[in-house]
Amino acid sequence: MSQPNLKARESGGLVLDSHAGLRIDGARLIDSLDRLGEIGADPAGGVTRLGLSAEEHAARVFLGDLCAAAGLEAETDPAGNLFARRPGTRRAKPVLLVGSHVDTVVRGGRLDGAYGVLAALETLRVLHEHRVSLPVEMVVVAFANEEGALVQTPFWGSRMLCGSLANPLGATDRTGRPVGAYLATAGGAPDRLADVAWPPGSVAAFIELHIEQGPSLERQGVPVGVVEGIVGRTILDIGVTGEAQHAGTTPMADRRDALTAAAEIVLAVRRIAAEDRVCATATTGFIEAAPNVTNTVPGVVRLSAEVRDTDPARQARGEDVVREQCARVAAASGCRVEVTATMRSRPVSTAPALRGVIREAADRLGLPHLTMPSGAGHDAQIVARIAPVGMIFVPSRRGISHAPGEDTGPGDLVNGANVLLQAVLGAQAELSRPDGHDSSSG
Repeated sequence: MSQPNLKARESGGLVLDSHAGLRIDGARLIDSLDRLGEIGADPAGGVTRLGLSAEEHAARVFLGDLCAAAGLEAETDPAGNLFARRPGTRRAKPVLLVGSHVDTVVRGGRLDGAYGVLAALETLRVLHEHRVSLPVEMVVVAFANEEGALVQTPFWGSRMLCGSLANPLGATDRTGRPVGAYLATAGGAPDRLADVAWPPGSVAAFIELHIEQGPSLERQGVPVGVVEGIVGRTILDIGVTGEAQHAGTTPMADRRDALTAAAEIVLAVRRIAAEDRVCATATTGFIEAAPNVTNTVPGVVRLSAEVRDTDPARQARGEDVVREQCARVAAASGCRVEVTATMRSRPVSTAPALRGVIREAADRLGLPHLTMPSGAGHDAQIVARIAPVGMIFVPSRRGISHAPGEDTGPGDLVNGANVLLQAVLGAQAELSRPDGHDSSSG
């Protein structure tokens, strides 16, 4: 199987001209987003639809129903990834993969990931309704467990597709429950995970549409972001072990307080980015103390540290400094501090040719655009290991994401989906160019 050679140019390719006037059904897209947002709606606010949970499975069922109603085919692989395609188009050649994910963090927003999947599905639906023949087959994907909020393996689905997880069955939640137990009840098949990875050359390119999750586009009044690179991300699991003791009878000087040691680590993690500028961002997002009662000095604490940067050297240095600070705290507190890297995703650049295709799509629609980096991680940076990738952003109101206040105006959502539709057509022309690309007809 040969893979089209997407050339590194940014001038953009020609859209399939006879279909340049195609537009998505905006009302249908917004309705689908509203309906999907009801799955996992959290009584406390936002959406809690964790990866590989019953709620994520219900979202896949909903997507499958949308596909059936549209005359499209949908199937879920053993890892929980859902794929949608037009009937009769399956071919033994590279495909243009388009999509994102439908899982959320706890009390997250309704758009993160889900918007990209439903806009991709709407794009495929419009192409099918208008009987547009595509030289390179378009396949929609909803990757499973991108967030890693339940089973602690972010980008689970895309890493499985790319074959980059050495021991997938070793993934667990924070209590130790294995991923296989979740897959067995969430539409997957833990005994067939070896079948998930796609053969080399299967993906011609990947395009992901997403809300920005930051304030840049809204602040500058620009409706479309053309992503030039995606930040790298390192997640560290930190265990602090002291000694649980009576809070009233243990002298302050005699204590090995795991929580105060952890507090020093939390502040040090913030400091390396906010003050020392070692890396772009550094965050502690999870902390758990035991025995977690009022009158006992905490004996054990688990916490996370996450380092992000677009420069791999700075990302690596950020991890090194976190480890150095943990060693310093251990020596000063008398506690044992253990640091384990649970995930490293490297910074990646998007494909120049796909950036050109996206710019041309926005220009064709009369939409101003801004070239920008992504401070959030995305499935695209995983797929970049095996294929060229492109990303489109739309504004996020007040830059809020991973929270109930996450929102984007309907007009921006429709604009972004139309850019995606035109970019898919433009990428078709680019991927099927006669100068070495796949030029077979659909």
